[in-house]
Amino acid sequence: MNKSVVIFGSTGSIGSTALKSISENKNYKIILLSARNDIKKLLKQSIKYKSKNAIIQDKKNFIKYKKIFKSKGIKLYYGYDNLKFILKKKVSYCINSITGIDGLYPTLKIIPLTKKILIANKESIVCAWHLIHKELIKSKTEFIPLDSEHFSIWKLIRNEDLKKIERVILTASGGPFLNFPKKKILNIKPKFALNHPNWKMGKKISIDSSTMMNKIFEFIEAKKIFNLNKKQLSILIHPSSFVHSIVFFRGQIIKILAHETSMSIPISNALDIFKDYDRTLYNKNINDLNNLKFEIPNIKQFPLLSIINLLPDQCSYFETILITINDNLVEKYLNNEINYISIHLNLLKLIKSPFFLKYYKLKPKNIYDIKKVINLTNYYIKNKIKLYDR
Repeated sequence: MNKSVVIFGSTGSIGSTALKSISENKNYKIILLSARNDIKKLLKQSIKYKSKNAIIQDKKNFIKYKKIFKSKGIKLYYGYDNLKFILKKKVSYCINSITGIDGLYPTLKIIPLTKKILIANKESIVCAWHLIHKELIKSKTEFIPLDSEHFSIWKLIRNEDLKKIERVILTASGGPFLNFPKKKILNIKPKFALNHPNWKMGKKISIDSSTMMNKIFEFIEAKKIFNLNKKQLSILIHPSSFVHSIVFFRGQIIKILAHETSMSIPISNALDIFKDYDRTLYNKNINDLNNLKFEIPNIKQFPLLSIINLLPDQCSYFETILITINDNLVEKYLNNEINYISIHLNLLKLIKSPFFLKYYKLKPKNIYDIKKVINLTNYYIKNKIKLYDR
């Protein structure tokens, strides 16, 4: 019996990896693919993986490519409101790998239409987990996180008494500047910040990894997904990225989950596609296990980690504002409008702005509330981002 699969953001790295994993198993059938900008790659994927449906978000491209897709036997749709017309019954899996807050609307739309949703879209979880969780319960849909750290936690605590969890460790590689003197990275160019030592990732997430902002987002995700408090969560530097999470339980039991730095591993396992163990890796893996190194991150080297102390205990607009400010700063850095140190100093200043304080006590009721605060934040910080010399 074929398992039906929908992939949002199929042209990105996660989506492409998922397609490759699925192609190695004949029991899976691609029902729908989607993309935002790379329409030519979407067409190639649809043909190669025999998807009869595709969604794009750009109206001009929809008009331009509709007939081309149709000539290949593929129905092209504009926007995610068409999901209810495409999917007549619940699909087996949906993988959401759309980047940014744009992934939230498709997430909420697909949950009632899929048995399992696999999410790699951290912004949606960080800003609106309470909305996603509500829809998951209502639709009786299973959720599996795809980030390697959260997938690892999910694996480690399944079938465990959650009351027995003492502490959860998120590991961080430390990025490309782990052992760099602070003075050396003040004005470092984006091409060096993009050079992650262990993972091949997109530009935005690579910069976030170098500043440790990505780990702050993952901290928030873990707190929300697994209903943990801040005291139960910690971050440790683990340069090799072989161990992805560690869970300490009452009774002095410690569970560790480790695997190679390939997203195909959590994706394949989440899809229940199991490959035989690659025995050529055996000696390497044993060597990795014999050389595990962990260290507490230095707050002076990664000052953005101090933001964790500011996190409200309850869901609020804090997360939305944090993501929006960071998005603006990373974009300006990649465009060479600010230097590297300006990401840190601007973010630490703007997130504490009195203007935002009242929003840290308010909870978004729906996706439109979140979008309003994103727009408000963009407008407020527009002329407040500074270029720092030190």
